[in-house]
Amino acid sequence: MFFSKIQWAPTETLFKIGSFGIHYYSVMFIIAFTYGLYLMKKMYDKEKVSKEFIEPLLFYVVIATLLGARLGEVFFYNWDYFQNHLVEILLPIKEQVEGGYKFTGFRGLASHGAAIGILVGLYLYQKKYNYKPLIWILDRLVIPVSIGAAFVRIGNFINSEIVGEYTGNNFGVVFQNRNEIAPRHPAQLYEALGYIALFLLLRYLYNNKPNRSNGYLFGMFFTVLFSVRFLVEFVKESQGGFEDIMPILSTGQWLSIPMILFGLFFVFRKPKTTLT
Repeated sequence: MFFSKIQWAPTETLFKIGSFGIHYYSVMFIIAFTYGLYLMKKMYDKEKVSKEFIEPLLFYVVIATLLGARLGEVFFYNWDYFQNHLVEILLPIKEQVEGGYKFTGFRGLASHGAAIGILVGLYLYQKKYNYKPLIWILDRLVIPVSIGAAFVRIGNFINSEIVGEYTGNNFGVVFQNRNEIAPRHPAQLYEALGYIALFLLLRYLYNNKPNRSNGYLFGMFFTVLFSVRFLVEFVKESQGGFEDIMPILSTGQWLSIPMILFGLFFVFRKPKTTLT
């Protein structure tokens, strides 16, 4: 079989003014939230729910996603570093060896932390805007979140971060801006494709299986998304974390297991009534 490696050396910024630049990774987040807003408006229109609840929902989701993802990176993967650089936890800067700080944007974000953050944020949102049960909102929100996760992984690919392991043959991507000459698995794209498939599945179930409610879509999201993450971790370079304490699996895999079990609970439970 013929394999051809791909040389990859993109710039990380869309444009730059002095030391400040707009990164493609940030653009992917903007696209994800913008498209997510569009999808939620379509679903609220379809189900005749007032769109006045959409903007505060977006606010809660954006804050919860970024805060949860950042704290997940800090505590799940890099506490050894951040315990000595506390100011960098919530500020988009990094201390320089020669002294001072450099604006970097939030380069460290963890999807497991984002998932937890969104759940907490949505709980608080539903307590304030009690127009539908929390599980009703979650069943719909996971649809745009799934495609948003794909955009984020594409951003990781553009940035040549969260890379896969070396393939050991001529198949893969050579991340030249990491000063490498050997191809790696494009693990970011593997995940992105998995999340796109999940998005299509959730959209199909939402549009064609209206009786699938009360947490079924929410459960499918957690089960499939973190199963994809678990499998891709086998070809992903270690991201650190607590692998020294709990070997055999990667940190990402250990964190994915409870998420998968959490999702399966909602997939197989049998609610008494359909929420509307």
